[in-house]
Amino acid sequence: MRANYASAQAAIASRLVSLYKQGDPSVVELLLGASSLTDLVDRVDTVNRVSDQYVRIVRDVKRFRTEIRRDQRALRRSLQKQKRALAERAARKAAIEGQLAERQRLLSSIKDEIVKLQAEEAARQRRLAAAARARLESDPPSSALDSGPVAPGDPPPARFGGVVGVAMQYLGIPYLWAGASPETGFDCSGFVMYVFAQLGVSLPHNAASQWSFGTPVSRDQLEPGDLVFFDGLGHNGIYIGAGQFIHSPHTGDVVKISSLDEAWYAATYVGARRL
Repeated sequence: MRANYASAQAAIASRLVSLYKQGDPSVVELLLGASSLTDLVDRVDTVNRVSDQYVRIVRDVKRFRTEIRRDQRALRRSLQKQKRALAERAARKAAIEGQLAERQRLLSSIKDEIVKLQAEEAARQRRLAAAARARLESDPPSSALDSGPVAPGDPPPARFGGVVGVAMQYLGIPYLWAGASPETGFDCSGFVMYVFAQLGVSLPHNAASQWSFGTPVSRDQLEPGDLVFFDGLGHNGIYIGAGQFIHSPHTGDVVKISSLDEAWYAATYVGARRL
């Protein structure tokens, strides 16, 4: 468009220079200068054609100029729109970067808190384990042969109190779903199954199935070595005395000591069995 406009302007400029240099003979002068009728007709035709040509050129110049101005306005609008879009994108980018930075700070804070809680829990587990070992040393579990007569309605005396000492050897072993060995990890029933196997007691690898073994025991009659069950028989562990039990809780955790009075275990407690 600009090239056409420039070409038309150049043509007009050239015509104006030519007229300025040569003069612009009138139609009458052209007609009087004709040497014959044929020459007269040719001169009239030439005048008409030249006039029509420059009328078209002028018209084109005006049209090109109008179109250029229209395109310029459209270009300015487009540039303004692009500037607004770039400003909006920059604002969104800044907002997203701010959110990411805040989330990074939050994540860092959470990680620090997790590390702190893990350290506190590890220290608590060491204290619980030390207290449990001290109880075992001062008051080792009695065998069924040492127990006196059983009152009617009472559960039989505990025979596997020694399982507590065996179970505590595996404190800190990671949880593994369906796991049943210290080399790979334990889930809850796999841990119970493995520990009792060390004493020659065979149990299935399923908490609900282990519930069907032994004799029911009320909470106030629990003794070390009894199995305690939670969460609709979806979880179990081994009672170690003083209201505590040892178990393999869930993914991301390890074999540890917990209390029957902790909120979740107290709320989901099902019962206990004595083998």
